Amino acid sequence: LQKILILLQVTLSVVVGKTLMILFPNAMKRYILKMGEKSRMNRNPKFSYENWGPTFFSFKYLQFVLKVKWKRLEDEAYEGHPAPNTPVVTLSREVCHVLDFMKDNRPLILNFGSCT
Repeated sequence: LQKILILLQVTLSVVVGKTLMILFPNAMKRYILKMGEKSRMNRNPKFSYENWGPTFFSFKYLQFVLKVKWKRLEDEAYEGHPAPNTPVVTLSREVCHVLDFMKDNRPLILNFGSCT
């Protein structure tokens, strides 16, 4: 049911966005550029709006957003339920899953940090 609701929401936003791009191309370009500023996409001078702007609200865009949102459904953790088995990348760049590190009935402790 959640996937169907997400499909409807994303499809509606893509249809509305595509329609607005056709009816008001300059306003939508300004809007998309403003979104690009928030994500810092505009900071690379070799990466112009013409490279990525027209891809907004395309079928590929719809597929990508659906894939990401549906994947996030699987990654939600709920108290009292099994932990999600999300993919992780080791320091040797090997892709595995969190629960691959479980050993017998020992608790698995995840420690997150960063080095700057």
